[in-house]
Amino acid sequence: MEPMSSSETATKTAVKMPVIFAAHGAPVLLDDAPWMGELAAWAKAMPRPKSILMVSAHWEKRPATLGATKPVPLVYDFFGFPERYYQTRYAAPGAPELASRVRDLLRQKDIDVTDEPSRGLDHGAYVPLVAMYPAADVPVLQISMPGLDAQKLVALGKALAPLRDEGVLVFGSGFLTHNMRYAFRPGIPEWAREFDSWAAGALSRLDLDALIDFKKRAPAAETALPTWEHYAPLLVAAGALGGDRPPVSFPITGFWMDGAFTRRSVQFG
Repeated sequence: MEPMSSSETATKTAVKMPVIFAAHGAPVLLDDAPWMGELAAWAKAMPRPKSILMVSAHWEKRPATLGATKPVPLVYDFFGFPERYYQTRYAAPGAPELASRVRDLLRQKDIDVTDEPSRGLDHGAYVPLVAMYPAADVPVLQISMPGLDAQKLVALGKALAPLRDEGVLVFGSGFLTHNMRYAFRPGIPEWAREFDSWAAGALSRLDLDALIDFKKRAPAAETALPTWEHYAPLLVAAGALGGDRPPVSFPITGFWMDGAFTRRSVQFG
């Protein structure tokens, strides 16, 4: 009898994980106690992951690129904030075994992959993690989005689908709506409600075709997402279901900055 591979061993001993997409806020989320509490409660309600593979709206690089596999400084990819936000630390353990597994999975699907070993977690990655896993004791690996081709983002997710059975939390981080021109205007605009409602329906049905073709199918798509890098991690997360159709839930809903952003976050499974 042949010995089991490391991935087979992991599958035998790991809990199957959900896949998630979180509205990641901004550095100021760290001072938003209610929202931080919602994120913390969400993490506690899920199985504890063996490790986390993070896909943030704030890292787009071709080909798919793996970040640091050991603790390195965070990427403070924002400007003009109070100094205290640049003092945030999140020294999660690296995930070299996960990096090796991701490389294997992507190469099996002929998806190019490379490494950037000095690249730390950006704010789209570490801000929600500070709330959800504040002890920074879960290994984290960040992978870039290899461009904004919807089909390729879904294909990337599908290649990563086996990780669910190995105790890995595939974590997309962005926003379902993202329009800075409307930030702090009073009242929640109708376009935000319409797009958020459409997205909730498409996600509940697991209508991947609609999610991919959102520019044509969703109401007010151009206003909700003048650029769509913040929506893109959702497609990786949906692809990571690998064809499964688990229950879909929305642990966090509502709007932020008077409706410029929906806080809707998604759990698949």
